[in-house]
Amino acid sequence: MTTPTLAARAATPSDPRPRLHSRSSRKTLTLFCLLLLGGLLYTAASLFRDINASGAALTTWTPFVLLGVALLIALGFEFVNGFHDTANAVATVIYTHSLPPQFAVIWSGCWNFLGVLLSSGAVAFGIVALLPVELILQVGSSAGFAMVFALLLSAIAWNLGTWWLGLPASSSHTLIGSIIGVGVANALMHGRDGTAGVDWAQASKVGYALLLSPLLGFVCAAGLLLALRALVKRPALYQAPLGDTPPPWWIRGLLILTCTGVSFAHGSNDGQKGMGLIMLILVGTLPMAYALNRTMPAEQSLQFAAVAEATQQALERHVPSPSGGDPRQTLTAFIRAPQAGPELLPALAELAGMIGREVEGYGSLARVPAEAMANVRNDMYLTSETIRLMDKQLLLELDAAAVAQLHLFKRQIDDATRFIPLWVKVAVAIALGLGTMVGWKRIVVTVGEKIGKTHLTYAQGASAELVAMCTIGAADMYGLPVSTTHVLSSGVAGSMLANGSGLQWKTVGNLALAWVLTLPVAILLSGCLYWLLTQLF
Repeated sequence: MTTPTLAARAATPSDPRPRLHSRSSRKTLTLFCLLLLGGLLYTAASLFRDINASGAALTTWTPFVLLGVALLIALGFEFVNGFHDTANAVATVIYTHSLPPQFAVIWSGCWNFLGVLLSSGAVAFGIVALLPVELILQVGSSAGFAMVFALLLSAIAWNLGTWWLGLPASSSHTLIGSIIGVGVANALMHGRDGTAGVDWAQASKVGYALLLSPLLGFVCAAGLLLALRALVKRPALYQAPLGDTPPPWWIRGLLILTCTGVSFAHGSNDGQKGMGLIMLILVGTLPMAYALNRTMPAEQSLQFAAVAEATQQALERHVPSPSGGDPRQTLTAFIRAPQAGPELLPALAELAGMIGREVEGYGSLARVPAEAMANVRNDMYLTSETIRLMDKQLLLELDAAAVAQLHLFKRQIDDATRFIPLWVKVAVAIALGLGTMVGWKRIVVTVGEKIGKTHLTYAQGASAELVAMCTIGAADMYGLPVSTTHVLSSGVAGSMLANGSGLQWKTVGNLALAWVLTLPVAILLSGCLYWLLTQLF
């Protein structure tokens, strides 16, 4: 006679499944509403403060209307990301009875909030680098807004669809697919090969991270559980809990610690994706306030100008003659298809000199006129991306001093353009944290009940959560976007297999199908949306 699976058993007093259907208290709902209102007021006040500080006179409300719609969509993506992805972080502590469900969700939301606030920003701008160069340079145009709306709306649609089905699909995977779809559609609409619309080197780097992280989660969680079985001979750790009995204190502490770590790492990694897109929106709608880092001290701005001039001189030692055409067109063509020609170094030297003279003439970034902000930023973006994409062979043509000068100049440019105001971090943190507290039950049930054939044990929960925390934290250090969903659900599957619990292959098959379909569906959705929105705009 076969043993029924966890999902098929009827609830009994000794059933180890947690009680997930208790209603939220009035205090919780009040706190939710207060945080939401406070976040909206703080965001609006910060926007008006930054605009007033820029000294620009606005003659129309159109930028604010576009900004408001774009911000709502971007923060909506992070909200959906919160209850879609972060549910994975709390599944193990809930199903091992380490924390009560409602408290676990609030706890995870708080640590997501802190993770976003303390994030580095490396992932944010790594995502932006995948977008088509011509749309980044004209993000304030109708095509730029069509790009932002298309990729965010398609990502939200797929996330909501998979959430409704209870499938732990990856928000990171979805967003990357949406970006690729926009890039391919933009290239095809301009008569170019579809492969020319995406930075495939950067996309491959991101793709490898998304592909390898679930495999790493599966193998490492299985290996960690086997090591734990060999070292700790306590049968209760490898069996389903009795009723709502909590685990031993040290396992409970480890589970709470890893849940905290996964929530923090998820905030610091996934929260940055929304931040990068919001900064792109701000640069497009309000370049006078957000195109350049206006808080950079005047002394640092003058140092920047000196570094730019030194970079131009270092490059000119290696070029036979000055650039003959527009250096911006040369660098744009190189970024779109990184194949260096003899005109690249002269163009790079000329644009570096132009940037240095502009900044030196204004005295500081804060004094750059509103009408010139976007152009100065675009020049800096072209220069920074060109240096990033220059291959080793091209760098070998330069001496060590010139290479060092190029890297120093890139760091200076990134300091001037790759910044994230505190209010953006707070807004994303609130959206992600509040999203964690809403709609989490569907994914939690899938992870806790439908991956393995038996209830999640204490050791399985600890192994999967510990591996997920370390994997996501390491990815954040290297600026790579990975999926909390894929890492943790694959870790649970690996621990189930290693424990001899067996897998529910229907669920595993659905998860694999969602993983396979996410990229092509997101590409198709965003590409079609981008075409449609460009026609409408």
